[in-house]
Amino acid sequence: MTEQTAQQPEQPVFRMQKMYIKDFSFESPGAPKVFLAKNQNPKVDFNLQLKNGKIDGDHWEVSIAITAKVLDKNNEDTVMFIVELEHAAVFLLQNIPQEHHARILAVDCPLMLFPFTRQIVSQVAVDGGFMPFLMEPINFVALYDNAQKQKQDS
Repeated sequence: MTEQTAQQPEQPVFRMQKMYIKDFSFESPGAPKVFLAKNQNPKVDFNLQLKNGKIDGDHWEVSIAITAKVLDKNNEDTVMFIVELEHAAVFLLQNIPQEHHARILAVDCPLMLFPFTRQIVSQVAVDGGFMPFLMEPINFVALYDNAQKQKQDS
């Protein structure tokens, strides 16, 4: 081993190590009557929240918390179903400069996790007797950039 090789910094490592459901709820308070309605035209109240926290020196937990309340658009008093999910993962961030952590945790980690979150929500809607609930893709870069801009403006 040459001295130059020994002096090189270690390579950065970024990967998802474990994915899991932290909290989950599905309810269909209008069942079975909602299945008999002739003109089901859904309206969706949707909320998404990102959370992250350091576990130890190199490990972080990142979670996507989703609440979706699906109502009959023709009769907004009729709740078709409500799904609440906090889907999380443990990520390894090793040899990555601290100044990059915020963007990785707010953009890269959710980008890796979201397709699985979307699949869970879609599948539970089907298992609950409804059509698949397909969440639109989310632009985590724009969310992060907007949050940074708001911080600068305040």
